[in-house]
Amino acid sequence: MATKKTAKKTSAKTGKSSSASKKSLRKTTKKIRKTLNRGLLIGAAVLVVFGIVFGGYRIYSSSAEDLSELGENEIPLVCERVNENYGAEIDSCAKLLGMPPQYLKSLACLECSGRTDVPKRFEKHIYRRLKKVRSGEKPEYEGVTTAMIRDASDEALKNLATSWGPFQIMGYKCLHLNINVADLRGNDAVYWGIKWIKDEYGHLLKKGRYRDAFHYHNTGRIFPADGNPTTYDKNYVPNGLEYMRYF
Repeated sequence: MATKKTAKKTSAKTGKSSSASKKSLRKTTKKIRKTLNRGLLIGAAVLVVFGIVFGGYRIYSSSAEDLSELGENEIPLVCERVNENYGAEIDSCAKLLGMPPQYLKSLACLECSGRTDVPKRFEKHIYRRLKKVRSGEKPEYEGVTTAMIRDASDEALKNLATSWGPFQIMGYKCLHLNINVADLRGNDAVYWGIKWIKDEYGHLLKKGRYRDAFHYHNTGRIFPADGNPTTYDKNYVPNGLEYMRYF
């Protein structure tokens, strides 16, 4: 009898131990799954961020094509794309608004690489500033006042904080032009982009100050006196000046 009782106790203990082991295994499996899922989500997020940053860099980078390797009579591919996709329209609008077409075409090389399917570029830091203006925490941002955007939704502010069109004009610039954001990315994007350029720093172009103009378009300031550009890409200005030779 003692042997049977001992066997039963041993069996019960073994059963309990096996059940506990199964529970422990299930918990461990769940933890592993959660860890793997979290890792996959983080990995996916990193890839998305990398894609946005790298994609944005490819649009804004003016060093994608090595101009030094071109032959004397060769024309950069980006210049050919600009001429093909925007050349006639830029010529027409430049003449109408009295702006130099060679500068504008070079600018299109830098800002959209001559592409017609230009990806938008959201600027989170500008979005945060516009939100402060909307709430009244900040009185204005580059001429945009609380009264101008008090009733704007978050989605509308995001559009204002995004650059659009072949010249990548910031959305909130439409408020100074008395147009809608859609106009900066629509059929008349070239005209309105040149109109803003004329109003904002056209005086530099009329004086032939192209180095200052390129730098101003990218940073909002003329080329620094110390000779060190503060552009997104250090080659932005020199490449812009070089592209002008081909137009």
